[in-house]
Amino acid sequence: MNIVFAILVLGVMGGVFGLALAVASKVFYVEKDERLEPITEALPGANCGGCGFSGCAAYAQAIIDGTGKIGMCAVGGKSVNDEIAAIMGVESVEMERKVALVKCRGFHATKKGSYDGLMDCEAAAKLAGGGPNNCPYGCLGFGNCVKVCPTGAISLKDGVAQVDHEKCVGCMACKNACPRGIIEEVPYKQDIVVACSSKEKGGALRKYCDIGCIGCKLCEKACEHDAIHVFDNLARIDYSKCISCSACAAKCPRHLIADCNLWNEFNVVEAQAR
Repeated sequence: MNIVFAILVLGVMGGVFGLALAVASKVFYVEKDERLEPITEALPGANCGGCGFSGCAAYAQAIIDGTGKIGMCAVGGKSVNDEIAAIMGVESVEMERKVALVKCRGFHATKKGSYDGLMDCEAAAKLAGGGPNNCPYGCLGFGNCVKVCPTGAISLKDGVAQVDHEKCVGCMACKNACPRGIIEEVPYKQDIVVACSSKEKGGALRKYCDIGCIGCKLCEKACEHDAIHVFDNLARIDYSKCISCSACAAKCPRHLIADCNLWNEFNVVEAQAR
């Protein structure tokens, strides 16, 4: 008899709890936007964070919520953003293709000697000596950026990271991985760039690098479009004004300002000469 009573009590309790859960599911139900799933499926699933959100699912939800703009997926490119715009019922947004630029021609910097630390940029940057190179601003050369690139667009050439702009989709995952902060976003069509991050004065810089910017301002004087200026001893290009005329490159005494599309050829020749 006691067993039957216990079973009845458990049955009643189960029914009450089940009813409570059913009511709660109705009361606290959050309606799911039917556009969320197709937007998430349209995104490439790289979860690179280049859009400014933690991943593709978070970006899709941000679009639905109105906190994220269409056209921020660099990996997916125009086709993905066109598809998302169609799902949202709005006009597609024109995207200017951007790529990553490593602002360093690393193997021109002198070495401190033998480096026995971890082969990791973050670890090397935290050491008292700051890594194997004398330049405190340049590429550390251990490839943290290479490891996070979803398209294989970055490689190490003679101790410095280089970006293949044909493979780069501008997600900028590499920028977040670089402890020196020497990777920046530039327009894909931009040819003339300044590949240096040093803020040292010319005399100090010459002691550890034979190509770095010395802040001489000859490039600034040569530019007829007000597109390049020297701040903190470093030449910087305003890409909205630059027309890639190469006037600044012709005047640079260090031959630092150059056509980034030719770097791979330059670097191969220079590395073989060393």
